[in-house]
Amino acid sequence: MNLHRLLLARAEAGRPIRIAQIGAGKFGSMFLHQARRTAGMHVAGIADLSIPRARAALARIHWPDGSYDAATLDDAIATGATHLTEDAMALIADPRIDVVVECTGHPEAGLRHARAAIAQGKHVVMVNVEADVLAGPLLAREAAAAGVVYSMAYGDQPALVCEMVDTLRAGGFTVIAAGKGTKYLPDFHASTPETVWGHYGLTEQQAREGGMNPQMFNSFLDGTKSGIEMAAIANATGLAPPEDGLAFPPAGTSELPAILRPHNEGGILPRKGMVEVVSSVRRDGSDIPDNLRWGVFAVFEGETDYARRCFTEYGVATDPSGRYAALWRPYHFIGLELGVSVASAVLRREPTGCGDAWRGDVVAVAKRTLRAGETLDGEGGACAWGKCIPAARSRAMDALPIGLAHGIRLVRDVPAGSIITAADAPPDAGRDAVRIRAEMIAACG
Repeated sequence: MNLHRLLLARAEAGRPIRIAQIGAGKFGSMFLHQARRTAGMHVAGIADLSIPRARAALARIHWPDGSYDAATLDDAIATGATHLTEDAMALIADPRIDVVVECTGHPEAGLRHARAAIAQGKHVVMVNVEADVLAGPLLAREAAAAGVVYSMAYGDQPALVCEMVDTLRAGGFTVIAAGKGTKYLPDFHASTPETVWGHYGLTEQQAREGGMNPQMFNSFLDGTKSGIEMAAIANATGLAPPEDGLAFPPAGTSELPAILRPHNEGGILPRKGMVEVVSSVRRDGSDIPDNLRWGVFAVFEGETDYARRCFTEYGVATDPSGRYAALWRPYHFIGLELGVSVASAVLRREPTGCGDAWRGDVVAVAKRTLRAGETLDGEGGACAWGKCIPAARSRAMDALPIGLAHGIRLVRDVPAGSIITAADAPPDAGRDAVRIRAEMIAACG
């Protein structure tokens, strides 16, 4: 509860946390907006593949003219301004940088950047959940061995769920289920970048004018992003993914404790201790009034009569038996809250969530019958969506992770709804991401 005091002390001492950020997209821009307003932080450098695009992002979030025109990193550090560069590795390597914030959203780039930062003795805040799910447990081990912090990004839903789970466990409670809300219907799994805007109630022109990326938005809609986030939570908390993927049950906040309890007690869970995502709409498409579309939750157990009586006395939301209770947060601030991770990593040397084992994986599932010779188009594309399953099952069937399902040619047909395996679409062993993933499986599998 003292991060703000610690930041103020750094500011007063003239020793702000020096931050290198990789990527200036939506999430990164949200953090950059707040970072300028946070005492004790200095974004010394931003690396992006397009400097004009980064400049446009900074102008859009109201950074003053001249604040990001430092010609070199030396100038930026001397004046408190920010240096823009296309050379992420040079920025990471500078010994004056305290922490690297990886915001690219590209799994392979994220793994390279994080590994380089750890090797240079820098803390890493991994906004790039796609990279984290592909090989995060390995990066966490390497960071611990190097004496630095590898952390999930606070403000994004996985870190908020981890915080909620940790708080409940620190209070002596057993967590029964945890996860987030989203808008879900079963036919969303078949959505493609060509059909996505109809589900959002937008025309292609409106989306284009808003600068919206159809493939990125489709990954949120088709269930892939939900799977990625639940796998990250499973790896960090020990909560288990369902054997054959998330169920996405419709549930409002008032229904959480009754629906997300074990099936032999009237709920849907195969057992206690699971990750899950609840839908904000019923299967007929109607909105649930107290839905949790933008939020996170945890269901926990009152294991004694005394605890259950206290739930009643203090208005805790429970199932009809009074045994299972729910805690939730109705929304998340995304990049606007990321400074909590930066401060925690540098000042307390604690991550805001970190995968300590490989428990959950996100595997590619065919959206339609795929034919030999077709080339997979990645997360949010027209070929496959990502399903969260136990890592042990993924390894046993040599499933293709969604994070590698881009630019790979199929060598045999795959029926609609089937998990794509490495035998169906052999990854290129020479790619960095494929090699790092194999190292992760060898070390953590």
